[in-house]
Amino acid sequence: MESVSFKLPAEMIARLEGLARDDDVSVGQVIRAAVDREFRRRDALRMPPRVCQRLLAPVRARVCEDFEAAQGWSDLRDRLVAKGYTLRESGGGLALHEAISGRFLCRTSEIGFGYPALLNRFSQPFPGHSHTWLLDRIREVPVYVKS
Repeated sequence: MESVSFKLPAEMIARLEGLARDDDVSVGQVIRAAVDREFRRRDALRMPPRVCQRLLAPVRARVCEDFEAAQGWSDLRDRLVAKGYTLRESGGGLALHEAISGRFLCRTSEIGFGYPALLNRFSQPFPGHSHTWLLDRIREVPVYVKS
């Protein structure tokens, strides 16, 4: 292991020492665990690579009607599961995955159904999505209608 030196406010050092004492570990272990948690959190948020448009066409064709006809999140989920797909949170949006293997297929925005549009249409966040504040943000954006 390498040594690193950095400065912290006295209050933070006291709090770190208290955490270490409570957990019966060293301050270094507390810091390493916190850094490790942050790395894992950021890795989980990292967006998957963009999918080739040629590979998206068959997926889009298979689920397009389901996205357009769905009346809500549970309806959309049921329609997709019937075809072997599932939705999962991906960064600030949603991604389509194979239901059984869990393999990532694409972001919903890549097939024309971005999370903000679905949020607006269903008037509620995707169940369990961590970005619930997006609905309020979308509602704040004025809608202009051409007359």
